[in-house]
Amino acid sequence: MVCETRLWSVVLFFFSTATYMQHCVVGEPQVPCLFIFGDSLSDSGNNNKLSTDAKVNYLPYGIDFPDGPTGRFTNGRTSVDIITQLLGIDKFIPPYANTKGSDILLGVNYASGSAGIRNETGTHLGEDISLGLQLQNHKDIVSQIAKKLGNEDKAQKYLNKCLYYVNVGSNDYLNNYFLPDHYPSSRKYTPDKYARVLAKEYSKQLKDLHKLGARKFALIGLSRLGCVPHEISVHGKNGSMCVDEESNTALIFNDKLKAVVDRYNKELSGATFILVNSAVIKYDNPQLPDASCCEVGSNGQCIRDKEPCKDRNLFAFFDAFHPTEMVNRVTAISAYNAPIPSFAYPMDISHLVKL
Repeated sequence: MVCETRLWSVVLFFFSTATYMQHCVVGEPQVPCLFIFGDSLSDSGNNNKLSTDAKVNYLPYGIDFPDGPTGRFTNGRTSVDIITQLLGIDKFIPPYANTKGSDILLGVNYASGSAGIRNETGTHLGEDISLGLQLQNHKDIVSQIAKKLGNEDKAQKYLNKCLYYVNVGSNDYLNNYFLPDHYPSSRKYTPDKYARVLAKEYSKQLKDLHKLGARKFALIGLSRLGCVPHEISVHGKNGSMCVDEESNTALIFNDKLKAVVDRYNKELSGATFILVNSAVIKYDNPQLPDASCCEVGSNGQCIRDKEPCKDRNLFAFFDAFHPTEMVNRVTAISAYNAPIPSFAYPMDISHLVKL
């Protein structure tokens, strides 16, 4: 279904390239603004004040981030933080929860840990900001931008040039479909039918975003969910490295999402959609164990103030769900400047932003 590339064979190349590009981005930003939608893979602090178990504004999270713990679900930067830098934007995009006093013309990060495409996803953990609610928040920001720029026409022309990064769907499986004790979705739908239902709802949400002025869409597909440490520990069998059934459901969803990309690139005038296929990279290097860098609690998150592993570059996962900054660097550079055609379809982010 997809081309697999072993992480260990490319990580040094990506690491050196990413480092080079981050230090060589000069001049004007490649887009005037960046709007970020999604879940804990992109959250930069929107969950901090919510009543939920899915918040990480404490050490060891942020141990390698310049500002320390901010609510990012990793040791350092997220993938979209690194993409922000590759785009030449000199500040990280602020979370919607902290937009007061910030320059919203540069963009806003709406992502929320445990959130999904479906409103009920992740709610067993407490509050989250689903993709639908994130779009409502964006509508509020668009109104504010129109006031700043003088009128709606000027705002639309400005917003048409921005990049819209959407990384969502993992929780619709990890915190919904694969939790039959909390959600009925796996009893109601086969994997193929569920992927169709998700893709249909997602496509409506993307169309709503298009109506608000979005024209350049970078959609991030699901990774191999069965290779997440928590899923291996809970659902793995006979010492398996990955839970193939779970990874396969993610690949089915990615195929449905690719079809959405094809359809909207034909139907929505002036818009360009790309799909970054995160499942291309398989984290199976023995030096990058499918184990957590930090000691985790029952929720799969790092235990507060516990010392994490020393060499975090040797771990694919920081906690039982979320990748380390090292893996985020690999993902970010691959999304921005895809080394193989199957990673970004029909183009990568570096080409998308030039349109």
